[in-house]
Amino acid sequence: MAAAGRRFFHVARVLQHENPLGLPRTGSIPRMQRGLPERRRIRGVGKVIAVSSAKGGVGKSTVAANLALAFARLGHRSGILDTDIFGPSIPTLFNLNEEPRLSDNNQLLPLSNYGVKTMSMGYLVGEEAPVVWRGMMVMKALQQLLHEVDWGGLDILVLDLPPGTGDTQLSITQQIVLDGSVIITTPHTLSVKDAVKGINMFKKVNVPILGLVNNMSLFTCPHCGGQHHVFGSGEGVRRVCAEHEIALLGDIPLHQNIGTHSQEGKPTVVAEPGTERAEVFMAIARDVGGRIGC
Repeated sequence: MAAAGRRFFHVARVLQHENPLGLPRTGSIPRMQRGLPERRRIRGVGKVIAVSSAKGGVGKSTVAANLALAFARLGHRSGILDTDIFGPSIPTLFNLNEEPRLSDNNQLLPLSNYGVKTMSMGYLVGEEAPVVWRGMMVMKALQQLLHEVDWGGLDILVLDLPPGTGDTQLSITQQIVLDGSVIITTPHTLSVKDAVKGINMFKKVNVPILGLVNNMSLFTCPHCGGQHHVFGSGEGVRRVCAEHEIALLGDIPLHQNIGTHSQEGKPTVVAEPGTERAEVFMAIARDVGGRIGC
């Protein structure tokens, strides 16, 4: 194991370890003793957006990865931070499985692919190793991922949030200055109802909602050309946008290649850059970038 690797934790000892990523304390992480910590910018990052869903299985990580790649194609220095401690997806989506090195000032150095810098808990544990942690351990690891990564200067960082509206989401929104949030849903009634929970969470913590993305919106049969709303017509999504006065950023079609390419570690924006579905991601990135001044 490399010298840097020896500084990381072993899962078997993690519950007894005060510093789960094995990094020295810098003293920069605020202690939550009374009240809420002060929101801070992530060092070396211009703009930060959170991609969120209150429900799993709606393609949130796939959308987040394609948005980060779209920002890179638009000429921005782009990065993505996987904040899902228990179920990280970014290593698979970006076809990366190396162990990060440490910089001279003992910060994690991101791994890069397709012109995007990435960081994930998935790089620090084995692919099949469970993260068996209680809440405080998760918060410590999350703080280190947020504040002890040397991004080397980014125009925009995409945070891929885990599904739900729990501790991780609240910790991020209360500690990090977010320039906006993007909420992912599908047209399915249950997904739309949960998306409303995500909208209300961001409203409560005063994070701007940049808009809603309607994923898996329309399936076009490759044989007959017929179009089918597999998960619903999308009327519920548009109604929620109207009721909460937020933008519908785009409708991403339900297409086999989007899922296949993601599993292969080469998302749509780089696998099929000239397709209509790739252009949907590009259009969403342009819209989001315009809304945050990036």
